Amino acid sequence: MLDLPGLRPSTDRVRETLFNWLGQNLVGLSCLDIFAGTGALGFEAASRHAHSVILLEKDKKAHAKLLANFALLQSFPAPGSVQILHREGVEFLKQQADGSCNLIFIDPPFEEEALLNQALVEAARICNDRAGGGIYVEFPANRSREQIEELLPDWHCGKYLEAGQVKACLFRSKRD
Repeated sequence: MLDLPGLRPSTDRVRETLFNWLGQNLVGLSCLDIFAGTGALGFEAASRHAHSVILLEKDKKAHAKLLANFALLQSFPAPGSVQILHREGVEFLKQQADGSCNLIFIDPPFEEEALLNQALVEAARICNDRAGGGIYVEFPANRSREQIEELLPDWHCGKYLEAGQVKACLFRSKRD
């Protein structure tokens, strides 16, 4: 495990709840893990047969650890494609086409509130959840669910969890 500022892996309980919400089968979904950290969310999506998973990590040490972990996981290859990029998540989102992704994991360092806000706005633009998926976000307990919902006016928090110092929502589009 890396000891990096802001690195806070999703707990097993939170991760298990998220994937219970999403279901066992993510076949056909295009996924982004934009603050990958340990890669737990992206790797789990790949193991559930997502069509493609892109893990983004800007920290050089964390990126190297992701590559090493992925190499170890290759003994149990996922059917879809997995890419691990040394890139900043929000900047990557800004370069993506509208509606180009089905499932986005947003779990940034909690002390970077503006980063979370920017990521949510961009994710709302590029996420198309008609085939399943949505926008998953983890945020600190000191922020209200309503503050997060205000950043995603065309989305609703269909699933919600509070676990210790972490809150989490799975947003689905409000479109008909």
